[in-house]
Amino acid sequence: MVVAAKPLALLRPVAANQPKTRLSLFHRSIHQSNRQSSVTATINIIPAIKSKNGPCAINVDVAALCRDGHLKEALGILQVMDQQGIRVGSELYSSLLDTCAKVKALEEGKQVHAHMLAKEIELNKFLGAKLVGMYAKCGSLENAHDVFKKMPNSSVFAWNAMIRGYTMQGHCEEAVKMFSEMQRYGMQPDKFTVPCVIKASAGLGVLQDGRKIHSFAVRSGFGSDVVVGSALVDMYIKCGSVDDACQVFDKMSQRDAISWTGMISGFAQSGYGNEALGLFRQMQIADVRPDSVTIASVLPACTHYADLRKGQEIHCFVIRDGFESSVILESALVDMYAKCGSIEDAQRLFDDMCHKDVVSWNAMITGYALNGRGREALKLFNHIKLAGIKPNQVTIAGVLSACTHLEDLQQGKHVHDYIITSGFEPDVIVMNALVAMYCKCGSIEEGYRQFEGMSKKDLISWNTMIAGYTLNGLYEEAIKLFRKMQLVNETPNSITITSVLPSCAGLLSVTLGEMIHGYIIRKGFESDISVGSSLLDTYGKCRNMDSARKVFDSMSPRDVISWNAMLAGYVQNGNYNLALKLIFQMHCEDMKPNSITVASALSACGYLAALQQGKEIHNFTLRNEFELDIIVGTALIDMYAKCGSIKDAQLIFNQMPERDIVSWTAMISGYAMHGHGEDALALFYQMQHAGLKPDHITFTAVLSACSHAGLVDEGWKNFDSISRNYGMAPSMEHYACMVDLLGRSGHLDVAHDFIKSMPLEPSASVWGALLAACRANHNVEVGETVAEYLFALEPQNTGNYASLSQIYAAAARWDGVERVKQMIKENGLKRRPGCSWIQVNNRVHVFLAGDKSHPQTEKIYATLRNLALQMREAGYLPDTKIVMHDLEEEKDNVIFNHSKKLEISFG
Repeated sequence: MVVAAKPLALLRPVAANQPKTRLSLFHRSIHQSNRQSSVTATINIIPAIKSKNGPCAINVDVAALCRDGHLKEALGILQVMDQQGIRVGSELYSSLLDTCAKVKALEEGKQVHAHMLAKEIELNKFLGAKLVGMYAKCGSLENAHDVFKKMPNSSVFAWNAMIRGYTMQGHCEEAVKMFSEMQRYGMQPDKFTVPCVIKASAGLGVLQDGRKIHSFAVRSGFGSDVVVGSALVDMYIKCGSVDDACQVFDKMSQRDAISWTGMISGFAQSGYGNEALGLFRQMQIADVRPDSVTIASVLPACTHYADLRKGQEIHCFVIRDGFESSVILESALVDMYAKCGSIEDAQRLFDDMCHKDVVSWNAMITGYALNGRGREALKLFNHIKLAGIKPNQVTIAGVLSACTHLEDLQQGKHVHDYIITSGFEPDVIVMNALVAMYCKCGSIEEGYRQFEGMSKKDLISWNTMIAGYTLNGLYEEAIKLFRKMQLVNETPNSITITSVLPSCAGLLSVTLGEMIHGYIIRKGFESDISVGSSLLDTYGKCRNMDSARKVFDSMSPRDVISWNAMLAGYVQNGNYNLALKLIFQMHCEDMKPNSITVASALSACGYLAALQQGKEIHNFTLRNEFELDIIVGTALIDMYAKCGSIKDAQLIFNQMPERDIVSWTAMISGYAMHGHGEDALALFYQMQHAGLKPDHITFTAVLSACSHAGLVDEGWKNFDSISRNYGMAPSMEHYACMVDLLGRSGHLDVAHDFIKSMPLEPSASVWGALLAACRANHNVEVGETVAEYLFALEPQNTGNYASLSQIYAAAARWDGVERVKQMIKENGLKRRPGCSWIQVNNRVHVFLAGDKSHPQTEKIYATLRNLALQMREAGYLPDTKIVMHDLEEEKDNVIFNHSKKLEISFG
């Protein structure tokens, strides 16, 4: 069936030298035939053009139909002309083939080709090149190559069409080979050939091959061509050589919008956001007007630094300069706002878009995922399918990322099912996202199964799996995979190193950490800040602070993460004074702290009971307008509680705009350590009423509160609720708290039986709690039994020996005291002296038992003697039962020289 032609309004105006009468009749006939659907209606136009100018007129107007995209109507007229025996000219075939290529209408192109064969049209250089180009642009490279081979004399246009076709379809290697073959046949490439082959070289990403083609372009006189220059810039960027791209760009005598856009895009893609923005400004100074693609290329520079203000400035520029709305531009703006954290603005722009393509939907889905709004991302994924737009690889990767952030394994499996049932062919990006989702959601076995099933793995695949093992505590597996990737010649990068180092820390293996440190030095990663920070964290957790400090001192530059890692290492290893000194050094070097820095510094103050310095850090947060977020607020609660100011802790807790389970637990723990058991329990019940589910640490704090306040019944009730109400198995810490509660309440036999009934093998902390209760209650029999378990579990812990010795001393069992001393001596142990400290005038003073090293020793002991005399006169007699000396005079000296008394005397 012949399709009727379109109305006159769609056609090109009549040329002045053409017969107006006949053409007007012809146009009226077409207009009339447009309202009819039969072949007869179209045939009616033929009498109007049977003149010597008729075929020429048809060619002209068919060409106009083709230009306006009315391919079916043009083919309908071709069929009528064929039926009427009217000769079809090369120009008409050319117009039809161009239109088929433009709209990628392969089947219609094949019909035109078949018509040419049926009419035995000579395949000259002109038509041959058009036919090759049509097949190539429609993706049928086999047909294109077949036509190309049959051409008696191929032209440079045909060669160009083949090279362009291979490049467009991603067969870049074939395109480069075709370029070499072209020269072997003596065909000289032109200025259209060179940009195509440069683009193919960019697709291959081989820098040396790209440089060879660059040399050819210069030798052939195409080096100054603006199109060639723009293609070279793009090629060097994609081959990873920003410096070469800059050199080409700088040497270009003429630059158009494409050249500037290519260089801006290259800077932005390579992480040089400031350079991209600077070049964008230079482009405007050079009076070259950016287009929508330029804007879309510069916006990622804003997202690289999450610079919302710069992005808003560019958006204002777009509005001020009257850019026409386009899907490319609007999608880029949505992406910028989302990645800069302004998801509401992104959503408004997205909702206002008249036309949305898959890129627009992807920008919004990915934006939701990045901003922690995974549920909205999943909803949008359902909407995109309802909108009739087919999701692509980026869509699926974005949705899987949303599932990963939500840690929603079930939803992730639904997306995986969609991939399988829809016949979707996942690429390496989607597979990496799938592996990450399973690993982050705790299904590490399925994650590894997907990883192993990948036909092609890239570096991100290996990094994702190593990070997955580390995240799930499978540290040895992460180390093994790190070694395996090197055996298959996959070179690790800085992300690999930062993924595997936490496994060394998890294993507490200094040796493994040092081995990877050596690898870092050999491969030149030591200058990478993220690697250095990860190395600091590893050494800190492996308790090797000397190595950590050497790494820290060698780092240049250092960012706030590096400082935080070093600070956390000091705090974790009990070097609280050094932690506070580091804070001072940080201030001197003008490094701005963040919430993590403040939390670590407050933790150090809490352990030192350095209330004054803790208050100074608190004041610092207020002066510098730190938000009282969960991290800072919780750290302040913990610091004030440990420094004895429970009211300040409570005040901070009440002021916090948002609290999580850690915040509630910190406050409950604070009440517990101050003996406010009733307040701790009241807060615990309030937390449950607020809908928060307690975790293991919360229950440890609650049971500790019961222990300190002697609330036995409440302790049993909450211990039982761990499994009964929350489906959790009580941890070793929970059993230890219950033993401590029972022991403090004098129920030693019940505590002993409780330990015997434990489903877990009791740890040293559990037996230690009972031994402490035996010491407090002077129970020698149970104490001896418990001590035997502790000596087996912790043979090097002198504290257990001291506790047993104190039990003997309280019962005047001096033979037992001597026996314990002999055991310590035989085992080669040395008891560390007691240590206390006090902060005076922003300086922490440390005292050991019997310490005489302080500059004010004489004053300290004189004050202590005076206090002791006043206490005796007031009727106070010290309890010397647990002092491990037989003579009363020796007992008095031991108590008199206690480190805590020296600290108080100095204060």
